[in-house]
Amino acid sequence: MPQSYRARPRRRRRHLFLKFLLLCALSAVFFWWSNHSLQTQAFTYASDRLPASFDGCVIVQLSDLHGAEFGENNQDLLQQVLDADPDYIFLTGDLQDQYRQTPQSYSIGLGRALAQIAPTYFVTGNHEWAFPDVRGLKRGLEEAGVTVLTNEYVWLARDGDTILLAGIDDPNGFADQKTPEELAEEIHALEGDPFWMLLAHRNNYFEKEYSNLGADLVISGHGHGGLIRLPFTDGLVSVERTLFPSYTAGFYEVGGRRLFVSRGLGNSGRSFRLFNRPELVILTLRRG
Repeated sequence: MPQSYRARPRRRRRHLFLKFLLLCALSAVFFWWSNHSLQTQAFTYASDRLPASFDGCVIVQLSDLHGAEFGENNQDLLQQVLDADPDYIFLTGDLQDQYRQTPQSYSIGLGRALAQIAPTYFVTGNHEWAFPDVRGLKRGLEEAGVTVLTNEYVWLARDGDTILLAGIDDPNGFADQKTPEELAEEIHALEGDPFWMLLAHRNNYFEKEYSNLGADLVISGHGHGGLIRLPFTDGLVSVERTLFPSYTAGFYEVGGRRLFVSRGLGNSGRSFRLFNRPELVILTLRRG
């Protein structure tokens, strides 16, 4: 009888240890899944200012890759973009990562593959400016078929209608270049009052700056979804390491101007995601 009593605590400890190991294994799998498993998210933007021919226009937005790979040479990512059948692809910065020293070949190779799927447009993020040869990166992307928007705009045409697409460099860009305010003034002076979208990497510049430019829709990244997402938060930690940031995922409105923010795809340095999987955005424009 004494031996039997001594054996039970031992068995109990062994069971608890096995449960602990199982919990650790499941947590590791969930952590890997949260940081490496692609999530395709569909959104709709509606405006009565949108020209009729652009009703149903599909945009894929990729943001904040930071050199990440989904499948060999990003084949899983490219397949999901292809499956979305986009009319346009928007790259809203941080293709590269300063901590990983992402080679230009990564960005240019991905840009070339995306440009073969649909017309692709790129603006810089803050990490592109941590490298010494931003001009070389932009030139390489242009040669690969990507349209790089450096504080400038282009017209998008569809069945006889047009809308305007503008893009600005990250605020870390050259100090002597055209400002976002000067670009907006140029658009209003030369083009009147068209429906226009603005690609601008930094989500946290929208409230006080980008919402004042007059764009119908600003499309951004940078916030990484707030890194950790809980049911009661817009995001738990900003990329600047402040608590409870806003403008981290989805749609927002300030003064009648709207912002859309992608949660992004990659991580930078030692950051990680929790309840916040890498996001491929499918954004459909609707008139109304």
